[in-house]
Formats: sequence, C-alpha cells, structure tokens
Amino acid sequence: MTPRADPLTVEVVDLIGTVVARYYEEYEQAAAEHSLTGAQARVLSLLSLEPLPMRKVAQRLKCEPSNITGIVDRLETRGLVERRPDPADRRVKLAAPTEEGARTAAALRTSLDFAREPLGRLTAAERTLLKELLQRMLGVAPE
Repeated sequence: MTPRADPLTVEVVDLIGTVVARYYEEYEQAAAEHSLTGAQARVLSLLSLEPLPMRKVAQRLKCEPSNITGIVDRLETRGLVERRPDPADRRVKLAAPTEEGARTAAALRTSLDFAREPLGRLTAAERTLLKELLQRMLGVAPE
C-alpha cells in the first residue's frame, strides 16, 4: 500500500495543477485568436518542430491516430499543413506545416504570455533549476 502523500507533496501537486490549468486556458484563447481549436494548435505547434507521421503525432499527444487524422485534415483544408512522402520510406506520409502554418505556429508561441510572464519573475538560475527538476520528475535526461 502506498503511504499517504505528505502535505508539502499535496501542495506542490496542487500548484502544478494550477499552472497546467492556466497554461491550457491561455493556450485555448491563443488558439481561438487564430480560429483554431486547442487540439489543432497543439498539432500545428508539434509539427512546426519537425514533420512527423500522424501515428507519432498521436503518440506524442497521447491520443488516438484517427483523431489526429481528422485534425490534420482540417489543418490541411485551411492551408496550414500538408502531407508529403517520408524521404526515408515513401510508403509513409509525413504531416508538415506549410509556410503559413509555420507562421501561425510561431505567432501562437509568442502570444503565450502566461508561460513567459511568471517565468520572467525567476532568475536564469532559478529557471534552469526548475527545468532540471521538471526533467528529473519526467525521467528525461538533462541536456
């Protein structure tokens, strides 16, 4: 049986939940300003980092591949995403942002004040420590 969490752990978990909720709220608002749903904005932002097969997009966003297909279809209709053959395996299609999609993803990223504003109150050393602690919590090797 797992022991009950101590009060400090409960408080930290609650604070993380508050930060995540505020981030998603602002993300949804930023997406709406570009006439996108939050899910469309997340897919577009992910694809702006690198073109990916839709199955990998689904894995990274922890959702069903059929949902990603529908989202990519709508983004493609708007001219924000295109499908192209994977140079390594032409049987695989990659979803990639168009130039307009890349501009939209960049605009989304720069409009997220909540993510920047509170972090701006921390020193560079504090932000580095926070990044390292979050990476450790997630089991990600530090850069």
